[in-house]
Amino acid sequence: MAAPVLSLPAEGVEQLPWSYQGQAVHSLSRCPDQPVGPALLLVHGFGASTDHWRHNIPVLAERHEVHALDLLGFGRSVKPPGLPYGGALWRDQLVAYVQERIGRPTVLVGNSLGGYSALAAGAALGPLAAGVALLNAAGPFSGEASEPRGWGAIARRTIGSALLKSPVLQRLLFENLRRPATIRRTLNQVYIDKTNVDDALVEAIRIPSLDPGAFGVFRTVFDIPSGQPLDELFAALQAPLLLLWGIRDPWINAAGRRAQFQRHAPGATEVVLEAGHCPHDEVPELVNRALLDWMAGL
Repeated sequence: MAAPVLSLPAEGVEQLPWSYQGQAVHSLSRCPDQPVGPALLLVHGFGASTDHWRHNIPVLAERHEVHALDLLGFGRSVKPPGLPYGGALWRDQLVAYVQERIGRPTVLVGNSLGGYSALAAGAALGPLAAGVALLNAAGPFSGEASEPRGWGAIARRTIGSALLKSPVLQRLLFENLRRPATIRRTLNQVYIDKTNVDDALVEAIRIPSLDPGAFGVFRTVFDIPSGQPLDELFAALQAPLLLLWGIRDPWINAAGRRAQFQRHAPGATEVVLEAGHCPHDEVPELVNRALLDWMAGL
């Protein structure tokens, strides 16, 4: 079945064939005639794709060169078995994309799992990272167990940690989670304003889950390595940092997590929004304004 059409105006959007370590990666870009400032690279969360930036790319690309990609294992990117899915793979994928495809200072913007990957890539890129913007970012701090978020948390609540070791039960859970009704119900739980929980968003999540390798990627939600702790990444990051919080996120203790981020990244700019786990899609006009205002000062 064909992937859904991206919910963006077709004019000016370029589909970019690119590969990382021989694996096909879906990416796209849009750029005004005279871009200002650094480029932007948008990174989705677990189970999402470039489609999740549908309300951001057209606005941000009025001023900036904007790129978005599907992390390996998600969206229209390939989902081969045997890849070491996890923070290191996605970090290195983003680093390679900035170096090979963009080739100039870039602001990395990430939501949830994509936030962790963007932060790790930003720390690794050095001067090529013009900034990092995190929207309800995932990832553990030193000495902290990495509790599952999102689909992993749903799975543990539904079945329990011990039973989830069974491939049969994992498959049954996966089949249930990719049903349109389940996807919509989950989105309705994490969006406070449900206006943008529409058919296009449900399909953008469901259709990649039909790819042959999708189940193998889904299984990694139970044992993705925790990766480098957030506090170490903050200490290594040389670029300006923007923290955008959907403060009513039901998947994380947003207030408590925000306090941790403030301790380890005291120089960050913060914007708090009345939104859930995906503020860029729930309240895109507020996120776009915050990003553009912050980037104007870089």
